[in-house]
Amino acid sequence: MALLNIFAMSKAFTREDDDIPERPVLPRSAPALPPGAKNFLTPDGERRLRAELERLTRMESSEVADAAGADRSDGAQRLGAADRQRRLQIQQGLAMAVVVAPPPRPWEQVRFGATVTVRADGGAETRYRIVGVDETDVDRDWVSWVSPIARALLNARMGQRVRLKFPGGEQGVEIAGIVYE
Repeated sequence: MALLNIFAMSKAFTREDDDIPERPVLPRSAPALPPGAKNFLTPDGERRLRAELERLTRMESSEVADAAGADRSDGAQRLGAADRQRRLQIQQGLAMAVVVAPPPRPWEQVRFGATVTVRADGGAETRYRIVGVDETDVDRDWVSWVSPIARALLNARMGQRVRLKFPGGEQGVEIAGIVYE
């Protein structure tokens, strides 16, 4: 009998109309830069942001033409608003961007834009690419230059040991490789 009560939910906690489409997830805003910090970008990051901006601008142009001939659904309007917000965010980021070219070889010290290979005590290797806040991609291990991992790696040299701070604790690693795209 108690099991049935779990599933007997008050109507106050459900939606009135299940026909209303779910609201689209708005893109998250870019992480804030520390006060006075420059908005660094890699050359590849600038290229990718400009391509995204061009794609969003083309989409908006075609949506304006489509909207002139028909009523747009509420969901389509919200999605269009999310795209406009993202376009504005990219425009602002590019307007303040400082594109940083890779340093000349030899690559003995970690700088902005580096892909750094670190080796843990057990021999496991991980790569982190240090990028601008607008380029951060945790799925690809691209970390913002203002992140704790990047701050620990910046200015380190080949073979140097550094301590990386993670939510679960600290880990000592050795700089095993430094490359730039």
